[in-house]
Amino acid sequence: MSSTLTISESNLHHNVQAAQRILGETTLLAVIKADAYGHSATLCAPLFVTAGVQWLGVTDAQEGAAVRAVTGPTPRILIMTAPPGDPDEAKEAAALTLANDLTPIVSAADQLLPLAEAAALTSHTVPIHVEIDTGMSRQGVPPGPLLHVFLAHLKKYPGLRLDGLCTHLASAECTDALQTQDQIAAFEQACAQVHAANLFPPWIHLGNTSTLDNGSPTAAPVLPHLAQLASFRAQPMARCGLALYGYSLPLSPDTPQDARLRPALKPILTWTTTITAIEQVPAGARIGYSGTYTTTRPRRLALLPIGYADGLRRALSSTNAQPGGWVMIHGQRAPILGRISMNLTTVDVTGINCHPGTLVTLLGEGITAEDHARLANCLPYEILCGLKATKHNVLPNGHPAR
Repeated sequence: MSSTLTISESNLHHNVQAAQRILGETTLLAVIKADAYGHSATLCAPLFVTAGVQWLGVTDAQEGAAVRAVTGPTPRILIMTAPPGDPDEAKEAAALTLANDLTPIVSAADQLLPLAEAAALTSHTVPIHVEIDTGMSRQGVPPGPLLHVFLAHLKKYPGLRLDGLCTHLASAECTDALQTQDQIAAFEQACAQVHAANLFPPWIHLGNTSTLDNGSPTAAPVLPHLAQLASFRAQPMARCGLALYGYSLPLSPDTPQDARLRPALKPILTWTTTITAIEQVPAGARIGYSGTYTTTRPRRLALLPIGYADGLRRALSSTNAQPGGWVMIHGQRAPILGRISMNLTTVDVTGINCHPGTLVTLLGEGITAEDHARLANCLPYEILCGLKATKHNVLPNGHPAR
């Protein structure tokens, strides 16, 4: 065993309920793309279903097919990345979309044909969600003339059905972002343009974890605007990802009283390994590549079968001048000494009762993805999505999460 990821079902359900309390009547879409942010999409998807989530968001048709295999006919599954540009890949993705009852997001007119051709081979229509580019300049059809052209193309394909309209907010974690206000206005324009074309999608959605968390009085009232937009023949929906796994980005500027979701969250993941070997070293022993750490007195060291190839960031390494990360053993911190290797890490277990085979917590009680992200100067998203474990399991009754 190299490492194990254990998911707390009770903490996952807790986070879903916390998000839903903020959303009220707005439907929650649980984002499980990128293998559920490194938590295992096929493991987490059924847990979200039992928590009452009606929609799941995946990266692509391949991930959607894998999720459908473990969830059955429900829930709805949204492909959040636009179809591939390569013709052969687009054809394959369209076939998987229909075969697994997936709902793709489409962001350009030339993405419609492969889906329409796949639909023509069946008696079914394909529900699609159209993403509107309201100012992020990443994926979507901008309102105005290009959206008019897109809708004209869409009407040529009777096998395609407009099921949803959505956009993505670029600065939802900013408590005073004027960009958010501009994006909402552009999305309102797009909704009006779609309705003027006599198209009335039953779903309208936007937002992310920060949208739910940002309770600043100076922030744009995104959820009320969404409910107002959807009041005409549509159901509002918000997409939430990171919070469901127990984390959120700090608001900017970060004022604790403005965070309405973050205080309620519980991390759902514990990442563990076991000690491979223990060695006693004298003072003056140099540890790891380039000998960046030298012991100043005799130390007891434990070797862990884990490294940066497994997702333990090399930035958590230490020197004598700069402390690094740590792991938890029997509730005690064991500092990482020297440089983290590709598949091996050395920690200081002086004074800790442990032996080869003792369980070590890499993420969980006493050490979080936010701790790793701070030391690695990155986001919790990057830490979680980079985890590679050899074993995954679920603990139905929860586990220590903080």
